[in-house]
Amino acid sequence: MVARAIRALMVVGATLGMALPSPALVPPSIVRATAATYRTYYVRSDGGSSQQCSGLSNRAYPGSGVGQACAWDHPFRALPPAGAPRIAGGDTLVIGAGSYMMGYGAPGAADCDSDAAWDCHMPPIPGGPDPTHPTRILGAGWDTGCATPPQLWGTERADYVLNLTDTSHVRIACLEITDHSGCVESHSGGLACERDTPPFGPWAPIGLYAEDSADVTLRDLNIHGLAAGGVHAGRLADWTVEDVRIAGNGLVGWDGDVEGDGSNSGTLHFRRWLVEWNGCGETYPGEQPAGCWAQTAGGYGDGVGTGATGGDWLIEDSAFRHNTSDGLDLLYHSLGGRVVLDRVRAEGNAGNQIKVTGRTTITNSVLIGNCAFFGGQPFTYNVDPCRALGNTLELAYTAGDGVSLVNSTLWGEGDGLVGAGAREGYACNGTESLLARNNIFMGSADYFDPGDVSFVFYQEDCPGLKMDSDYDIAYQAKNMECGVDGEYVDSGAHDLYQDPRLSGPLSGLDYGVVPSAGSPAIDAADPTYAPALDILGHRRPQGRVPDIGAYEVSLSYLPQVFR
Repeated sequence: MVARAIRALMVVGATLGMALPSPALVPPSIVRATAATYRTYYVRSDGGSSQQCSGLSNRAYPGSGVGQACAWDHPFRALPPAGAPRIAGGDTLVIGAGSYMMGYGAPGAADCDSDAAWDCHMPPIPGGPDPTHPTRILGAGWDTGCATPPQLWGTERADYVLNLTDTSHVRIACLEITDHSGCVESHSGGLACERDTPPFGPWAPIGLYAEDSADVTLRDLNIHGLAAGGVHAGRLADWTVEDVRIAGNGLVGWDGDVEGDGSNSGTLHFRRWLVEWNGCGETYPGEQPAGCWAQTAGGYGDGVGTGATGGDWLIEDSAFRHNTSDGLDLLYHSLGGRVVLDRVRAEGNAGNQIKVTGRTTITNSVLIGNCAFFGGQPFTYNVDPCRALGNTLELAYTAGDGVSLVNSTLWGEGDGLVGAGAREGYACNGTESLLARNNIFMGSADYFDPGDVSFVFYQEDCPGLKMDSDYDIAYQAKNMECGVDGEYVDSGAHDLYQDPRLSGPLSGLDYGVVPSAGSPAIDAADPTYAPALDILGHRRPQGRVPDIGAYEVSLSYLPQVFR
């Protein structure tokens, strides 16, 4: 589901009729038989209580008796609020198709207190004993494509739906996590949730909470429509997130700023990650954006944001779009590690599309800085257009950082396409660098000064830092004079200032930025730098000069109308 949505985003405007390889499912190795000490438990809507059923058989409760060989009727039977888990580290819980209310009033929540209904949530999932024996929480169908994941929906202001506090060696797959209300926590425009007087209603603030958690894999999750945030997680190490959608959460998509030190470490690997419409409410049951708001109205709106963090952030085949502040905000990535973005699309976010600190590599990516997207939209309550000047890509440097931007396509209506400077609290030392090869830079009228155009590159507080450019195309943008060592851009002999002839439209919900026939981007890149694959996963040619930009457009791929 998520992978299909991301593929559709990547191919918009291309009309090339091709798709990425099928998304990876949970590896078959996960389904291996476990030792006798590790058990598999089952939940299904026609199961029974923990007294009626053992949970060890995927069968309905027969209607009478206790201790029967049948499934439990609710996830709370395995992980009861205010009680001890009935599953142990290394066990597997398979949740059958259906809809499961998670909070006060749900089966298995008898020990919850109505006066503190927010505490009525599952306890931390018991961690596995080691990486080879993880605890697994799986929706039925997790191993056959996850066509109809079971739904876990928060209610009565339960703090969160899934709890990974102090939990390591865990695999979670094939679940829909949401609530059944269109309210947004503390919304200033008429969508506020009831927080003061019970019953609070069918809403929950957070979908998944985690802290002090290592070796976790999330796959095939749809986390959407929560009143505050989809994921609130910090102090993580070595997480893998694949085929996960985080959408329509009222304040933020992924919030990494937990209480205390929230720094992450190790490798955080995201593949086919779709983060969209956060900072907007989501109507129920229609799942449409509503009441979109941002910081001047008391909201937030980042698709992904963190506190001070380190770690290697590897993000592939992913999209960040139509969030009410920044799309991907790694400005606080200042504690070591690197950031790698490959085959990423960011579009329609109201601040910066991508914001990052530290050593960074960006390849095969499309960054569309239509930062005024929310203006005048029927779903907009109050969103700050082009926040932080709306620069499409914002780079913050600590001493000695190097950034490379290769085979990417940038469009923008903010102040600029690539802005840079020293990270607050840090100083540049003169060895910082920005390498740009095989990119398309297309500006537009500056939202804040329509008589001016966006810049290609501009920096402050990093003496001597210039964009080292060659084999790039710039158009309708300033601060770049091709073939000239300028104040901000050292332009190479192969740079062009020409119309890249993008397919369009350059307006609306999805911009089309594939070069059309006759584009100077076709067969014009430096093959030394061109990655083997383009943004769609197509292999760049052997024995032919590749194309400039994120898309590889050979004549055989062009729509018939262009031939």
